[in-house]
Amino acid sequence: MYDYIIVGTGLAGISFTEKLIKEGKSFVVIDNEGRSSSLIAGGMYNPVVLKRFTDVWKINEQLALAKPFYEGLQEKLGIQFWHPMPLLRRLLSVEEQNNWFEAADKPNLEKYLSPKLIREEINGIIAPFGYGKVLETGYLETGELIHSYRNYLKSLNSYRQETFDFKEFSFTDNEVVYKDIKARHIVFAEGFSLLNNPFFNELPLDGTKGELMIVRIPDLNIDFMLKAKVFIIPIGNDLYKVGATYDWEDKTDEPTEERKQELIEGLKDLINLDFEIVLHTAGVRPTVKDRRPLLGRSRESERIHVLNGLGTRGVLLAPFLADKLYKNIENNEPLEENLSIHRYKKFKIKK
Repeated sequence: MYDYIIVGTGLAGISFTEKLIKEGKSFVVIDNEGRSSSLIAGGMYNPVVLKRFTDVWKINEQLALAKPFYEGLQEKLGIQFWHPMPLLRRLLSVEEQNNWFEAADKPNLEKYLSPKLIREEINGIIAPFGYGKVLETGYLETGELIHSYRNYLKSLNSYRQETFDFKEFSFTDNEVVYKDIKARHIVFAEGFSLLNNPFFNELPLDGTKGELMIVRIPDLNIDFMLKAKVFIIPIGNDLYKVGATYDWEDKTDEPTEERKQELIEGLKDLINLDFEIVLHTAGVRPTVKDRRPLLGRSRESERIHVLNGLGTRGVLLAPFLADKLYKNIENNEPLEENLSIHRYKKFKIKK
């Protein structure tokens, strides 16, 4: 018998699997290798909400786990996918400059916001009021990580490429069973596919479609990320990621002309250089209406668990939440109310 079955190899599934490896637990991972938001995500991580100049919830704890986690995973897999890199936020007015100075003075933000504005002109960028510099930022090549990690799991004979069939799943008080696999627990980390999961499909996973472009801009030559109406991330060879859009109605993975034009307009608002669109892609982020993750066990069994709802900040949240869920399962450490699915009336567990 295995300790765990994990369903999904996005950032959530990878983070939980790595926690199991660290703790010496046995496991099997199941994934159908379909499209996921993790695969096409921009991958930017940033400790500050740049619309309001406020810190991200529990950001100190998230960063403390994420940095050694991804650096260690890079070394193990032998590839580079974790790229620390400064982020410049374009400022739009004197008022925004003043708001920046005010935020940079706050104790919870002073280590993330540089108090000195960048005022010099940068070739090709439209920014008459300069930039604020955000520290402890960068981006994760999510697609590279996921492809490499799947191969790593295959080398361990711990991976099955298939769509999880709930008709083949059962459970007792002591175990869960999927086809020929028996385990103590199962963790569903399926992203937006959670809507097809009979144990958790009543959770308020809303889903927010995002579209992203990769563009070639030969004359830009920046080695930092840039945020305005859109973000720009340099990924080498004159290529840049440009994103991202937000659509709460469309739940398909198909790119649209409307959102493409939105990205183009946002890019033209930020730069006055020629560019070529190389790729335009889309995915549905697993977002939740109250903007908090979904962790916990099902009503039906204490052996069936969910790790989902990472939304737009999954790079930093994934290791943090995997650690929380593992300790909840193995050590019976209670989940904070705003993380647990039991905050919802339908998922209250009788004590």
